Amino acid sequence: MLYLLGMKIGVNLVNFGPGVTPESMAGWAERAESLGYHALLISDHVATTPDVVERYPAPFYDPFTTLGWLAARTRRLELGTTVIVLPYRHPLHVARLGANVDQLSGGRFILGVGVGWATQEFAALGVPFHQRGAITDESLDVIRKFWATDVFSYSGRFVTCENVHTTPRPVRSPRPPIWIGGGSDAALRRTVRYGDAWHPIRMRLDWLRERLAQMRKIADGEGKAMPALAPRIKVRLTDSAMPDDQRLAGEGTLEQIRADLRALESLGATHVTLDTYLDDPEATRDNRPAWQLLETIANRVLDLSRETVR
Repeated sequence: MLYLLGMKIGVNLVNFGPGVTPESMAGWAERAESLGYHALLISDHVATTPDVVERYPAPFYDPFTTLGWLAARTRRLELGTTVIVLPYRHPLHVARLGANVDQLSGGRFILGVGVGWATQEFAALGVPFHQRGAITDESLDVIRKFWATDVFSYSGRFVTCENVHTTPRPVRSPRPPIWIGGGSDAALRRTVRYGDAWHPIRMRLDWLRERLAQMRKIADGEGKAMPALAPRIKVRLTDSAMPDDQRLAGEGTLEQIRADLRALESLGATHVTLDTYLDDPEATRDNRPAWQLLETIANRVLDLSRETVR
């Protein structure tokens, strides 16, 4: 398995776009595992409305179904979501789906969640867009408690149930890790209250440092432990160095990418997910450049010497 210092390194699986097929997704999993990566994470949309398709063209494969299928095709990879839009599904359903994937994978599931942004998709699903934060918070409370007992009851603003049997419960003890996305103050509070790790995506390091300082203030103010850091970074390799004020973490030369990963480790990252999708849907028709990039990172950044790999 690949480790840079103390971090586990994962891969973002492209599960949308004109070139995506079951065969292509199986290829991603095979290569990630054979190269020694630690995790494979997948994104989410339920109703591919025009605002979704503009960014993430169809077909769009469901994360839970796909991860359950990949559980049988992998042995070591952690399998997670980056992220599901939690308000789209009833939390009892999400808890059941997550527990099933964890069972099918032998305890390898990670639940990454976010509040969502696609107003047309919310409307299509009949979910109130402006209540998505409150729905997400209560849903996280429900899922955590659902996973902790064999028979579950709850009375809340959005969820009320009595004596719901929860088994099969997750394999992981005490439960699968919960990663929470978003960069707002509300997202940071949500992470402190309900999450095991904060899962920001495609960020600059200076912004990340500022938001981590804000999260520390929130955690101290609420008397809670500081969550771990588990970012997803955009990986784009360039021949010459990019100015730091013009690039995101993970962009630039191999030396810059290596320095970014070390900086993330110093900021407390336990996992880093590498995102090779560069916002070109047509690129999904040929995964070879992305797979070659992952191989280059594995061989020339994550395995430079025995001093940098555990």
